Amino acid sequence: MDDLFVSRSQETLAKDTSVVPEFWQQKYRSDASRNWDRFYHHNTTNFFKNRHWTDRVFEELRPGHLFSEEKPILLEIGCGVGNFVWPVLERNPDIFIYACDFSKRAIEFVKQNEGYAQKRCQAFVCDITKDRLADTIPPHSVDIVSAIFVFSALPPEKQAAAIANIVEILKPGGRILFRDYGIYDIAQLRFKSGHKLENNLYVRQDGTLAYYFSKERLHELFVQHGGLVELDNDYVISRLKNFKKNIDVERVFTQARFQAPIDSGLLEKAMTNTQITIPAATSGETDGCGIIDMAMDMK
Repeated sequence: MDDLFVSRSQETLAKDTSVVPEFWQQKYRSDASRNWDRFYHHNTTNFFKNRHWTDRVFEELRPGHLFSEEKPILLEIGCGVGNFVWPVLERNPDIFIYACDFSKRAIEFVKQNEGYAQKRCQAFVCDITKDRLADTIPPHSVDIVSAIFVFSALPPEKQAAAIANIVEILKPGGRILFRDYGIYDIAQLRFKSGHKLENNLYVRQDGTLAYYFSKERLHELFVQHGGLVELDNDYVISRLKNFKKNIDVERVFTQARFQAPIDSGLLEKAMTNTQITIPAATSGETDGCGIIDMAMDMK
């Protein structure tokens, strides 16, 4: 991003000095899974397109990649209705995918899909900020964790806990593939007053949260707190044009890859350094600014 773009974006954001009242802030944070259940009840499986582009931007997802010597095991967090899962399963006959989401309704849609087969995929409900992944997935067994437009749905104060949870199931040398909304994205700039909870955190009209990441924030979370190695971390600028609707804007995404320490002792140290305890699992549209601010899938 050039300096002029950053300066203009900062000026736009500085004009919105109001924040959502504390009562509603807490309600939006605590009702996250309920609001996503409502989203999937309304949109079912029709909102997001299948993500056929992921293996173009992450080479680890390509068939025959030498990243894993054995049959690779992947965990997709925030899987929604499976738009990432189905293309990956189709192109990689040897891969096994765990898929989790904190929306029970989304997981039901995954299991009802004709492509769902337990020998190749296991879907389960999980809030990665509090439900221990290792209660379902063996510790240090996962080659790849995909985090595609999922961390933006988490309040900032819970993001580090989610990373600590993920580190526990990563193999030594396992990788996290990350893509999400970037700071100064047009959707952030067009939020109207009354949607801001705190810097870079907003609530959409349907009650779901949207956090916009900087590269520095990602480094802080995954490297400083999570103890992971940063392989790459940068912004991706995508121009969105729709002449019929007179739209010509820039979308800003963050894209990064992080790797667990290859030495198992260092991996255990990384888990300790997070200083976050994940408790055992318990039982049991548009954003109002004219731009769709949910996983804008690339064709």
